[in-house]
Amino acid sequence: MENTELHTHKLENEQKFGEVRIADEVVAIIAGLAASEVEGVASMAGNVTRDLIGKLGMKSLSKGVKITMDENTVHVALAINIQFGYSVPTTCAKIQEKVKTAIETMTGLEVAEVNIKIVNVTMENN
Repeated sequence: MENTELHTHKLENEQKFGEVRIADEVVAIIAGLAASEVEGVASMAGNVTRDLIGKLGMKSLSKGVKITMDENTVHVALAINIQFGYSVPTTCAKIQEKVKTAIETMTGLEVAEVNIKIVNVTMENN
């Protein structure tokens, strides 16, 4: 199998039937979806290019997520838009736990840190 331009990480496989690789983008998608499920998160924040792509209908599931990996350790950085009225420390603690659990459960990789940057406060639309 040929290596593509995506950055991938080899997972340890006890059964040795073949090699398992997971792309950074997959880990980023898992983190973004997990964070988005936490109550109080209005949306993931992205850069201008990703926002423009999203408006054109090509939604990026890893928007607002940066992943770095070394060996079997994952470092996650999230950019979040939070809903007005929610406690920032409480919401961030929930996001960190949910993202850590999702990545570790789905990939077997160890999450070293989940850093969160609150970019904006959003008012709810009624």
